Amino acid sequence: MLAHVLRFLALGDSYTIGEGVDEGERWPEQLTALLRARGLDVANPEIVATTGWTTDELAAGIEAAAPSGRYDLVSLLIGVNNQYRGRTLGEYRAQFRALLTRAIAFAGGNPSRVIVLSIPDWGVTPFAKGRDRALIAREIGAFNTVNREETAAAGADYTDITAITRAHPNELTTDGLHPSAALYARWAELVLDSATAALSVLSSPPNRES
Repeated sequence: MLAHVLRFLALGDSYTIGEGVDEGERWPEQLTALLRARGLDVANPEIVATTGWTTDELAAGIEAAAPSGRYDLVSLLIGVNNQYRGRTLGEYRAQFRALLTRAIAFAGGNPSRVIVLSIPDWGVTPFAKGRDRALIAREIGAFNTVNREETAAAGADYTDITAITRAHPNELTTDGLHPSAALYARWAELVLDSATAALSVLSSPPNRES
């Protein structure tokens, strides 16, 4: 039996709260189930996320929720609503950097326990019909360049879920925009190895001299 229950904090927007799917079908919940199957004693994820949130709104949401204590794993996925609302890359970089700093602090100051997920491309979904899909893809790419650069600079882990989202444009909920449980399962699989590596060190028994 593991020495303690591992804590997982997931920060984000509709993609993290799982708009349109059942609670157990959200990707943080599915990731937790996969981690438990690997023998890691992970508690139910604590989620600070709401549909429609931008970076500044997530920051305010964190203040309101006031997560406390140290977390063993922290995820951060934010920015699609910044792009959707036409917010600038400069603003996004500054606010994302602050959120990433906050996420690392929640992880006890250890960036190796923080996983950033790239922003999915909603331009491939039916919701984007009649819009400039190529422009949306370019803008999402620009925002992802920012969050990838900031993640690398901070020493945190980065998982690209954009490509797999583009490869499965029809795995959506009935709103024609948000991912289905099946697509969230693909995300969880992509994050699994990084999350396992981060948590396995924490849950391993200490070395003892023979």
